[in-house]
Amino acid sequence: MDKATLKSEYNIFKQKAYIIIYGTNTRLGKLFDLVLLSLITISVIMVMLETVKGVDYHLHGLLVFMEWVITVFFSLEYILRIITNKKPYRYIFSMYGIIDLIAILPMYISFFAPGAKAISVVRALRLLRIFRILDLASFMKQGEELKMALRTSRDKILIFIYFISVICILLGSVMYVVEGHQNGFSSIPRGVYWCIVTMTTVGFGDIAPQTTLGQLIASFVMILGYGVIAVPTGIVTAEYTHMKKKHSIEGSKKQHKENEVAGKLVCKRCSFDKHLQGAKYCSQCGSELILQKSNHDEA
Repeated sequence: MDKATLKSEYNIFKQKAYIIIYGTNTRLGKLFDLVLLSLITISVIMVMLETVKGVDYHLHGLLVFMEWVITVFFSLEYILRIITNKKPYRYIFSMYGIIDLIAILPMYISFFAPGAKAISVVRALRLLRIFRILDLASFMKQGEELKMALRTSRDKILIFIYFISVICILLGSVMYVVEGHQNGFSSIPRGVYWCIVTMTTVGFGDIAPQTTLGQLIASFVMILGYGVIAVPTGIVTAEYTHMKKKHSIEGSKKQHKENEVAGKLVCKRCSFDKHLQGAKYCSQCGSELILQKSNHDEA
C-alpha cells in the first residue's frame, strides 16, 4: 500500500473520528457521548468506593482493573480529540481540554505517588459535557447569565469580604482581650478564627466565651452573621435581575424593529399597534388584529 493511499485512509479515519467524538447530532456521536458519560460516572463511583475499607478489601483488584481500563479509554479519547481537531492547541488549552487531561493524569502519577489515585474523582468535572451533549440551550443561557451576574457583582462582593475581614480581625482581637488564655482564646489569630466560625453560623463549639461581656459580643456576632449571609446573595440576585430586565428590554426592542420591517399588527377596533409579532388578538380589547404594511413597503 503506497503512501498516498495510507494518507487518504488516515484522513478519512480522522474525519469519521471527528464526527463521532465532536458531533452531537449523529447517531454514533450521541452513542459515544452517552457511553463517555456512563464511564465517567462509573469511574467516579469506583474511586469513591475504593476509599471504603470494606468494599476495597473485597473488590480491590476488580476496582483497580476497571479504573485502568477506563483510564486507557480516556487516554485514547484525549489523543483522538487532539489529532482529529483542526486546531488542536485550541482544544488542549480550552477548559474541557484541561479537564480531560487532569482526569487521566492521577492514575499515571499513582505509579510514583499511590495516594494520587484518589484525585481521579476530578473526573466528575467531565460530567459538565452533558449540557453540550444534550444541547440544553436554555440551561447554557441561564448559566451564562449567572456567570455574567457574578462577574458584574465581583467588585461589590470583594469590597464586602474586605470589610468583613476587617470586622473579624477587630472582634477577634477584642475577644482575645476579654476572654484571655484561660477560656481558650490563646492568641489573636485564635480569636479571629472563632469570630469567622461564629459569624458564618458554623459554630464548631471548640472555643466558647465564658464571661458575660464575651457572651454579649458573641451574641452580636451571631446576629451579624445572618446579615453577612444575606448580603452577597442579595448583590448577585440584584445583578441577575437587572441583567434579565436588560435582556428583556433588548429583546422587546429587537422584536419591535422586526415588526417595523414586516409591518405593524394593528387592532381594527381600537387601533392599538404595540403587539408582538405573531399575536392574533389585541392585548387591550381582545379584538382581531390586522397586518398594516409599513410606508416603505407600500412605496
